[in-house]
Amino acid sequence: MTHVRFSLFALAAVALVTSSGCFLVPGSRLTKCRNRYCELQTQNRAMSSELANLDSHNRKIGDELARAEEQVANLDTQLRAAEDRLANYENERSRFYRRFGRGSGKLPSGLGDQLAALSAKYPSLHYDESSGISKLDTDVLFNEGEAELAPEARRMLADFATILRSPDARDLRLMVAGHTDDRRIAGESTRDIYPNNWHLSAGRALTVADFLRAHGIDSSRMGVAGFGSQQPLIANSTPGNRQKNRRVEVFLVAPDVPVVGWTETLTTIYR
Repeated sequence: MTHVRFSLFALAAVALVTSSGCFLVPGSRLTKCRNRYCELQTQNRAMSSELANLDSHNRKIGDELARAEEQVANLDTQLRAAEDRLANYENERSRFYRRFGRGSGKLPSGLGDQLAALSAKYPSLHYDESSGISKLDTDVLFNEGEAELAPEARRMLADFATILRSPDARDLRLMVAGHTDDRRIAGESTRDIYPNNWHLSAGRALTVADFLRAHGIDSSRMGVAGFGSQQPLIANSTPGNRQKNRRVEVFLVAPDVPVVGWTETLTTIYR
């Protein structure tokens, strides 16, 4: 009987605790729970802040990517435009040679042979027998950003002038044209002399023409032009391509071929 009363009393105590929703928890355990709760809150706030930072960084990266894609699209458009201009220039040059070339477009055989031999002697001189164009690599003629001839260039141009004084070439005229790449001229002192690529290309062409004149080529036979970076042979997309675009071209033309500046050959305009 005593055992039964004790059991009923225990059940009543459990029921009372359960119905009231209260449990007796030791103070040390409660303190640990509170501390753990505070730690979790701190971690939660830190994670929320980090998440916000990551979200902001992600938006920034997205904006930069969009701008980069826009720049790539613009560069692609510019490249296609440059390629179109180059193709147009090449077509115009081909039409010019077909219309005004000397017969088949080739120079007299004796002169062509001499220029071909000179080109073999100096790899920096490129001769095109079909058009009579001699192209000089300016990286050999001049130091970067300058228009003063290098010693090796002087020897080459002296031999070139000897050929131009020969009987086969004495009736031909020369158009000396300077070209650059599209990079801005480096060095403030250099820019004081050549403010931009137009000035540098013209200055280099003038230097070549002056050297040829000093070696017996009459000034009346020569014209000089500077095209800056406006007539590239190839897109200025790599250092190698830019090197190809830095050049001086010497065009050998017959006296009766119309050339801008030699207006006496245009008899239909000047009578």
